Amino acid sequence: MALKIRLARGGAKKRPFYRIVVADIRSPRDGRFIEKLGRHNPMLPKDHEERVVLNEERIKYWLGVGAKPTDRVHRMLAAAGLIGDRAIPEQTKKHLPGAKAQERVREAEEKAKEAAEAAAAAEAEAAEAAAAEEAPAEEAPAEEAAAEEAPAEEAPAEEAKE
Repeated sequence: MALKIRLARGGAKKRPFYRIVVADIRSPRDGRFIEKLGRHNPMLPKDHEERVVLNEERIKYWLGVGAKPTDRVHRMLAAAGLIGDRAIPEQTKKHLPGAKAQERVREAEEKAKEAAEAAAAAEAEAAEAAAAEEAPAEEAPAEEAAAEEAPAEEAPAEEAKE
């Protein structure tokens, strides 16, 4: 029997109140459950101590037995320090797009990467062409500067010999 630690809704219309329960995954959301493990009142401020109340001992037991928390309950348990803040398994990530949408995103990223590489290559070619045009003009002054420096270095050496 696969078990989930999940929220079961109660309360009046527009005034939600949730019980944190362990239930068989085949049971309806607000239906039959095995044990009540706590409660969650989203109407209270986030820093209020009664917003989330947990029976830590029983939650640890059910986690040890193999019950899997839902995404929302996992966040609550992580905030309480009962579960490490590890990543939620892939199969429970309901907020992610489907496989085809992810594939389209990957293709768009690849096209953008190829376009960026092509632009970088064109920019590099333009820089090389500009450098090639400027290189002959820069070489001549460099040679002249080297020729001017060489006699100046030899002159002090000759003075030292005398």
